[in-house]
Amino acid sequence: MSNIKNIETVFDPTHDEAARQRYVSVLRKRILLDYARDMKTVYDHAIEPRFVRKNGRKPKTGNEVRKEMLVQPIFQEWSALRHNAQLMTWWSVQPEIERKLPEMIQVAKDASDANPAGGSLRLDANVDIPQTVTELDVHLMPGCFHSEHVADDVAQGAVYHHGTRVFSGGLAHRHRGGWGATAANALRIKYPTFRPKTYLDLGCTVGREMFSVMDVYPGMESHGIDVGAPCLRYAHALAEATGRKVHFSQQNAEALDFPDNTFDLVTSSFFFHEISVKSSAKILAEAYRVLKPGGLMINQELPPVSLVSGPYEDFVLDWDAYYNNEPFYYQFRHQDLQKKFVDAGFKAKNYVQFRVPNYGTWSDDLFAACVRGDAVPPEVSNGQAWFSFGAWK
Repeated sequence: MSNIKNIETVFDPTHDEAARQRYVSVLRKRILLDYARDMKTVYDHAIEPRFVRKNGRKPKTGNEVRKEMLVQPIFQEWSALRHNAQLMTWWSVQPEIERKLPEMIQVAKDASDANPAGGSLRLDANVDIPQTVTELDVHLMPGCFHSEHVADDVAQGAVYHHGTRVFSGGLAHRHRGGWGATAANALRIKYPTFRPKTYLDLGCTVGREMFSVMDVYPGMESHGIDVGAPCLRYAHALAEATGRKVHFSQQNAEALDFPDNTFDLVTSSFFFHEISVKSSAKILAEAYRVLKPGGLMINQELPPVSLVSGPYEDFVLDWDAYYNNEPFYYQFRHQDLQKKFVDAGFKAKNYVQFRVPNYGTWSDDLFAACVRGDAVPPEVSNGQAWFSFGAWK
């Protein structure tokens, strides 16, 4: 373990700050679980039957459901509450981060100077940051992932790290697991002979998901890339303090600077729905290039329309496309994912996809049964389960 300070522990809320953060977490739980159930009840007992009487059939698409729900007071209130709770997630941590920012910056500098875990941080002031980042506060997070307010800034990394904890804090099944641990343990069970030695995570932000992958596959040479320098500084400081050797670099995933056939494993988490269809094609082609023969690219994402249980669930999943500054969300979910991999150079027979429950929430036996296909996992909703897709090279 490192002898430098852990940047995560600099975050030390006052009584009132902690209370505000807990309130926002519980509010989000009330909206996403309890209020959402109420809205579904109204849909089942009033909205859908009225649609059937008018059209002689049930809605076939999420868009048909959306058209009906837009004029319903319960949806209007639910949507407004959800939008504002999303904003409150970030606002609840910003005052403390602003107060603690000088100390966080110094901790990040100390980590960069000492590198006790042996990792590295490589920044590029000339990196091409796409407009999808610079022109949008993605997830309504003020400043997005890249904004720098002072020299050597780590603020956006801290906002993302601690804000996402508030984001999921009211959902009990998210306290353990997460996609990194879930996907890596699913791969461990599904492909027991797969032993990656070199690893790349695309759009790593502050590194938490890739750290979980590294814990399942220890000893890998690990690299994380992102366009946001504040996130990378924060991620590097966190990795060094927790004894994880990671080489972070500021890169656009459309044009990686790694040689061909470098990595056994390439991952991403909630990355592709934030970028355009055109950009995702370039990134998949780059992933294919840097993968070694026999290597695997695996990504966690939202399930495509074809894999959700019905049009109402499709309607709910697409909320972020309209109200959360994620304009490519809808496009992503309506793509043929296997075809995208084939277009990037992968073979159709090597495409894989699976849905498994959140690791750590469910028992090991049930988790393994879902991975093997002997049990049915829950729907992908609020972190109860995760959808992964990718391909072998």
